[in-house]
Amino acid sequence: MKVYLETYGCATNQGDALSMRGILAEKGHEIVKDIKEADSLILMTCTVIDTTEQRMLHRLRILKKENKQLIVSGCMASVQKDLIKKTAPFAQILPPCYFHHINDVIEGNKTIFTYRPKTSIPRYHQAIGIIPISEGCLFSCTYCITKNARGVLRSYPLNEITDDVSKMVKQGCKEIRLTAQDTASYGQDNKSSLPLLIKKISNIKGDFMLRIGMMNPLSTWKILTELLSVYSSNKAFKFLHLPAQSGSNAILKNMGRRYTIQMCEDIIASFRQLFPDMTIATDIIVAFPGETEKQFIQSCQLLSRIQPDIVNITRFSARPGTIAKKMAGRISTDVAKKRSQKIASLANEISRKKNTEKIGNRYRVLTMEKRQDYMMGRTINYKPVLFKGGRIGEWVNIEVKEATQTHLVGRIY
Repeated sequence: MKVYLETYGCATNQGDALSMRGILAEKGHEIVKDIKEADSLILMTCTVIDTTEQRMLHRLRILKKENKQLIVSGCMASVQKDLIKKTAPFAQILPPCYFHHINDVIEGNKTIFTYRPKTSIPRYHQAIGIIPISEGCLFSCTYCITKNARGVLRSYPLNEITDDVSKMVKQGCKEIRLTAQDTASYGQDNKSSLPLLIKKISNIKGDFMLRIGMMNPLSTWKILTELLSVYSSNKAFKFLHLPAQSGSNAILKNMGRRYTIQMCEDIIASFRQLFPDMTIATDIIVAFPGETEKQFIQSCQLLSRIQPDIVNITRFSARPGTIAKKMAGRISTDVAKKRSQKIASLANEISRKKNTEKIGNRYRVLTMEKRQDYMMGRTINYKPVLFKGGRIGEWVNIEVKEATQTHLVGRIY
């Protein structure tokens, strides 16, 4: 059977999609790129904010017109089943915790959906391998619909994760991405830990690099000493994604985030002390209910202090089933838009400045993919670099010649 798979959302969703590809390929199905060629259509959905939800509904309307088997997975399949059915009544719903049943759904086999860890599952491999290490989250942020979709923390067995990494490396993966709703929480439910997992993976033989995904600041704070130690591995990209979300402790409390701004700054300072060239990514939500102009300015001031290389900015979006949806003090769209534009301008200025400072530096770069006339690689601190020459999967020595807000440009020397 020919299957078309369309994926949106976070790295966890991308990882689920790769696993689906692996399962279907093992069963003899063919993944096609053209909807018209397919017998079955799969839509991996995201619903993190309202605009994303609307985009998913638009795609559903387009896909249902094909009058083919339509399967919907991803977060909407967990928390918005009624909305899916209203939009595409004949769609089959496959919640993300049951995606391993995809072949049964495709082939129309009767089966009882059962939970299992997302390990030891055939995966579709590319130069980049995505490894989910857990499902769900320990926290209950007041604005987050993902917790409702993915549930409480369920960490996968450490040995099964390392076995999956070993298989990917043997099959040619050069970058291994560990993903979860909060990678720093890994193991808190099964007597393991993220530092132990990183250590085990770093001991795997092979030429690969490890990128650790997003970490909640509170979880990170609890394991900081151990984490700093394992990050010294020459197989670990010096990259930290630590979502601060706001520069105001009062807003953080209303968000249910359970850490302070000072904790965020101390974590970043600790990493930079050991790894001065560390790439820092963070997230900011603007116009959270009740956010005053002063509190918004505090978020701007936070970015000015921590100087992150990457900032993901989101305007508050009231999601169904969340506490924040019912909160008073909703910020007008005009104000939210202006705040978003202002902080985005600041973030872009910082990113451009940070990248410009790299001009003249020399790096050993892992070549990852081809982009038109250039190759794209990653430095040890996970900066993307465009250059000519080289082959995917090989290391090259690059001197940085130019810089933009989003990437570096260099030449092989």
